[in-house]
Amino acid sequence: MTNWAEYNEALRQRGDVTVWFSEDAVSRWCAVRSGKRGGQQRYSDLAIETCLTLRAVFGLPLRQTQGFVRSLLRLMQADLPVSDFSTLCRRSPSLQIAPDTRTASGPIALVVDSTGLRVHGGREWMREKHGLPKARKIWRKLHIGFDLESGELVASCLTPQHVGDTGALPDLLAEVSGRVRRFIGDGAYDGVPTGVTIRQAFGSDVELIIPPPKNAVPGNCQARNAHIDMITETGRMAWQKATGYGQRSRGEAQIGRYKQLIGQELRSCNMETQATEARIAVNALNRMTRLGRAAYQRVA
Repeated sequence: MTNWAEYNEALRQRGDVTVWFSEDAVSRWCAVRSGKRGGQQRYSDLAIETCLTLRAVFGLPLRQTQGFVRSLLRLMQADLPVSDFSTLCRRSPSLQIAPDTRTASGPIALVVDSTGLRVHGGREWMREKHGLPKARKIWRKLHIGFDLESGELVASCLTPQHVGDTGALPDLLAEVSGRVRRFIGDGAYDGVPTGVTIRQAFGSDVELIIPPPKNAVPGNCQARNAHIDMITETGRMAWQKATGYGQRSRGEAQIGRYKQLIGQELRSCNMETQATEARIAVNALNRMTRLGRAAYQRVA
């Protein structure tokens, strides 16, 4: 690593609560009146998103989130109201999250992967005490798109556990706002329909780095046929080195980073709120990345 000092300071800033409030956030804390008759919202979407971001980063329940934000505003001597926990829960499903700002300027190399997140049940103690049958665990699948150059998550999508990687791919690719020059995915994305979906989203010149199965046979896709021929001639490990498929491990590292910093389970109960929770967590990880990254250089 060549930037130890800068990276250490970036890690310190990730725990500094002052990075979460700015003058712009304070000025847009309260909601603007809609001009319509009836009750008006008191808190803007930015205020709700800020509270939910702090909740995701510090792993707080909703009531503790309310108290934490209240204490921060008190230390700042800011005369702003704090949303109660019920309002945070009620506003989450329909929350309009601010779009994340990308730092990459040109075409990117996109790594796509997915992982499972547990849904918090909270009734395990009752089942153990009263001998109730254990309920089947419910999972959600978090699909991510990772930019190799900037180190940011440029796309994310939360689906039920029965939705496969290829089924969630169109919605995931729709969130990528910039150009993509290379797509890297595991064997789950192999197939002609998947290739058509990717090229419809990013153009016909996108390079697909997807490993075909061991029993794959040549078909109508020339790029896939070239991968099959190269693996047959040189072996799978040589193909991975030549095509850069090993970079997919960095996407897996981002999934591990998500579970280490945010957690392995979703705290919300319904699907809409869980999708908001996952999206806010992904944006929070991107903000941490922009504070500073480790720079590596090969020495041997």
